[in-house]
Amino acid sequence: MTLPASALPANMRLAGKANPPIGHYEFCKTYGDECRAKQSDPGPAPLTEARWKELLDVNYTVNAAVQPLTDQEIYGVEERWDYPSSVGDCEDFALQKRKLLIEQGFEPSDLLLTVVLQPNGEGHAVLTVRTDHGDFILDNMRNKVLLWSDTEYTYLKRQSSDDPGRWVKLQDGRATAVGSVKSQ
Repeated sequence: MTLPASALPANMRLAGKANPPIGHYEFCKTYGDECRAKQSDPGPAPLTEARWKELLDVNYTVNAAVQPLTDQEIYGVEERWDYPSSVGDCEDFALQKRKLLIEQGFEPSDLLLTVVLQPNGEGHAVLTVRTDHGDFILDNMRNKVLLWSDTEYTYLKRQSSDDPGRWVKLQDGRATAVGSVKSQ
């Protein structure tokens, strides 16, 4: 197994404070310990061959174990973030992956819930793993772990690495503005 080669931009750029998603706010009321700042951020995790294998294994294992269903189908509500038992939606997959990686020794400050837009404009949640090789995305829609800039998503916001109860805006440096000019 070989570590992925880094490409620029390897790490997401932060663009200020953001409000947490309502689902995460409610999750923090239930799982308060998961949303409290523990210590200062030691910086991105060193990505070794063993750590890379753990990322791949956790992404695949959770994707295979949890059946995707919407919160409406599961709970009868529009939005609820929780750990999945056998069913869940995108943020539930991300929460489970985060939990398992913390159990394997990853720092919580390197495992950040992230809100993105899919190419079709729908919202989606993924888990960002900050490493010294770049920010990688664990996604319930694919088993392959990709560098954030190699995905088709537009990145909106994610948890702060300093405080998991706070969120920060993301500046997607890959996007280029394309405007159309009407002929007159």
